[in-house]
Amino acid sequence: MWPGDLLDVTALLGSGWRPAPIRQFVLKIHSRCNLACNYCYVYHHADSSWRRQPPRMDSRTVERTADRIAEHAHTHAIRNIHVVLHGGEPLLAGAEFVDLVATTMRRAVGNAVTVSLAVQTNGVLLDPAMLDTLAKHDIRIGLSLDGPADANDRHRRFADGRGSHAAVDRALRLIQDQGYQHLFGGLLCTVDLTADPREVYAELLRYEPPAIDVLLPHANWSAPPRHAKAAPYADWLIAFFERWYSAPRLETTVRLFVEIIKIVLGGSSSTESIGLSPVQLVVVETDGSLEQVDTLKSTYQGAAATGRNVFDHAIDEVLTHPGIAARQLGLAALADKCVACEVRDICGGGYYPHRYREGSGFRNPSVYCPDLMKLITHIQDRVEADLEKMRKTTP
Repeated sequence: MWPGDLLDVTALLGSGWRPAPIRQFVLKIHSRCNLACNYCYVYHHADSSWRRQPPRMDSRTVERTADRIAEHAHTHAIRNIHVVLHGGEPLLAGAEFVDLVATTMRRAVGNAVTVSLAVQTNGVLLDPAMLDTLAKHDIRIGLSLDGPADANDRHRRFADGRGSHAAVDRALRLIQDQGYQHLFGGLLCTVDLTADPREVYAELLRYEPPAIDVLLPHANWSAPPRHAKAAPYADWLIAFFERWYSAPRLETTVRLFVEIIKIVLGGSSSTESIGLSPVQLVVVETDGSLEQVDTLKSTYQGAAATGRNVFDHAIDEVLTHPGIAARQLGLAALADKCVACEVRDICGGGYYPHRYREGSGFRNPSVYCPDLMKLITHIQDRVEADLEKMRKTTP
């Protein structure tokens, strides 16, 4: 199965290829969650390894992780790293522990390296004490919200079936009203085809997010999305795009669309979900295990594992893992169909976990290939038409 059994990293190194160092570290500081979202890739997909993880990362693991990150940054002369506190639900770890993690990270790397800290949370536990801790360390806050209450609560629920929208609304109002707006990094929204994309956009915009991440549900060829239409996710996203793009002024950044536009205009992507830029990310689980991107847990048991951990291995040792290398190879990692595709440099084969097929692995087009083709060509046509108008009206 590709890449595990078929990608020869030793031969790659012999040919002159060199891996890019890690610049983003996702720390799973708490492996449990206070919500039971029915689409969660951690708890409701193929991998159940969370059951073996300690609920919370202990202080010894935090210290060892910080030392490994500092070692990696100094070895590769990296001046800026990004550390994301994640879960589960990271705020279950408590404000005191978040303070410990942030203090330990910055102390370990020293003044030569800038550590940008962020937390990705469902928002339910945000309160003034937690916000004061986040503010103390300038930790940016990303929250998950899928739109109005009916859309959000269809999936994002507590274990007893109660929806989470009211709790997230309270958290977002606290950020807005109590002077924490400078910490607000943005909203993450998973597409639900039954929700009206314009209503979803309007609801998210109500909280004045500096950025919105719109995500496709995690699916693959062995667990495909269920729908009857040819490219329904493209239709949904195009409606969302048109509402955003046609606004008289820029209301917020929608990262998926901005990344596509950047590549259309000749730039490169800074996100894994689009384009061919090498992925420079590693996950640290609560027990110190070093893993690939955690969304691989939606594919098969053990898909994200590298067999390395912060106690016995340097960060450099994951760079030659076939799964890490594959996500840094760009064009060379794509299926033949993708290589021949007219939008390959923009699409980049789609998000890596969405390419999985049991038996063959990840050298396949995205299971959302028709949707990506339709969305990308729509955005490309819109941008190119606007550029042509500008040329004609410029003296």
